[in-house]
Amino acid sequence: MTLPSIPHVDIESLQHFDRIVAAGATSMAGWRVQSVDLTGRTAELLGLRPMGALFLGCVLEEKSDAWIRDGGGLVFPAIPSLPFDAYRGTLYDAEELYAGLEDGYDATPDARIYAWSRQHDEKGDTSRTLAAALHDHSIADALHELPTDQPWIGVMGGHGVARGSTSYRSAVMLGRSLAQTGRTVVTGGGPGAMEAANLGASLSGYDESAVDTALAALAAVPSFKPSVAEWAAAGLRVRRELPGAGGVSIPTWFYGHEPPNVFASSIAKYFSNAQREDVLLSRAKGGIVYLPGAAGTVQEVFQAVTPNYYGDPATQIPLILVDIEHWTVKLPVWPLLQSLAADRPMARSLHLVDTIDEATALVS
Repeated sequence: MTLPSIPHVDIESLQHFDRIVAAGATSMAGWRVQSVDLTGRTAELLGLRPMGALFLGCVLEEKSDAWIRDGGGLVFPAIPSLPFDAYRGTLYDAEELYAGLEDGYDATPDARIYAWSRQHDEKGDTSRTLAAALHDHSIADALHELPTDQPWIGVMGGHGVARGSTSYRSAVMLGRSLAQTGRTVVTGGGPGAMEAANLGASLSGYDESAVDTALAALAAVPSFKPSVAEWAAAGLRVRRELPGAGGVSIPTWFYGHEPPNVFASSIAKYFSNAQREDVLLSRAKGGIVYLPGAAGTVQEVFQAVTPNYYGDPATQIPLILVDIEHWTVKLPVWPLLQSLAADRPMARSLHLVDTIDEATALVS
């Protein structure tokens, strides 16, 4: 016998809870309630059948907690002493990660979460790994809820590209062009080329004089070294003066020395770099543009190449390497890709170009 499926309802705010109750709900079957303070809603909860409900990290009064558990619902309590919400229902943004920056980077949630991950990164520390896994699951769920009506284009490249450099400006113009053609820019979320691409997307609604203004302001703090605080503060000032939709970034605390850039509108920050890399590359269904980079970018090239290599013509996504000299001489990735692609459908998905205009044209 096939049991009827119960539709899931994700409830991530008190306002959403109140709307559902006001609409006449009588059962919580299928509810997935994440990190909502329900201490003022005990009467409402006692009027609902709890069978099939799931409460993750919610604040409940004792009476409603017992009602849900006794009635067949599941309650996962908040994990104490964490500098983050393991059950969060939304992605991060720059304001949240850099809150308290005026007191130095070490005072921000981003820095404190990274410090927690280092202190608890010990073999056999089950509480740490469970908390991190629950957090990353919540981030994956929130990322899945983002709209995908526009093709997502990945932009990969080195974190060492300095503000004020020609390479940085080129990456800005790439992100700007992609956003202007109706693409969602998604990056690894770090500094350098990744920051530049998210910045470019955020400036897609402005003319080039505004781009020049932003680049001049950022050039005063070319790198996150030696001061993450000064680097992030300069970015936040530009973001406030020239607000815009900067696309998506998917960084990781695994690379704690690389702070997240402030220009992405949605920041899906993970503890697990392996999961983050897989999600980042798999979400870029519209294609991936590789600007010059080092080991991390090379890893991302071959991680994306693998499904193309084994896939059929219908599953191919464009993979575009920018800067012929970099990818054929400095890091000769291109010859290996050509050898792999010989007589396979993948051959049509690989491109080597020298300019961002060529790269934009291939995914537009």
